[in-house]
Amino acid sequence: VQLVESGGDLARAGGSLKLSCVTSGLAFRDATIAWFRQAPGKEKEGVSCVSARDLSQYYADSVKGRFFISKDYGEETSWLQMNALKPEDAGVYFCAAIYGSRSGLPQSSEMQFWGKGTLVTVSS
Repeated sequence: VQLVESGGDLARAGGSLKLSCVTSGLAFRDATIAWFRQAPGKEKEGVSCVSARDLSQYYADSVKGRFFISKDYGEETSWLQMNALKPEDAGVYFCAAIYGSRSGLPQSSEMQFWGKGTLVTVSS
């Protein structure tokens, strides 16, 4: 199984970025896809996830209304649209997957598969 993130870049505060997570070897329909981020010196935190099967979406309070997650079965890809970026959104963003449905943001320790991350920098 491979997960490859892309789309990280330098953005201005208030701007937008769209991250992609292309998967391979994953039973995509049966997997919950989640995005995590890690800022320097901080622990990894869950940002958003889209559950397997019912496609329920969950967001951290800090990104609700600004970030939007999606997934496409045909392309076996998930996207994280990030709008109204803030400096505190900066960090390495990771895509992760776990088989089965979820009814909320999973903990990073639960995730079975991880990408290597993509760097998001936000200038104020």
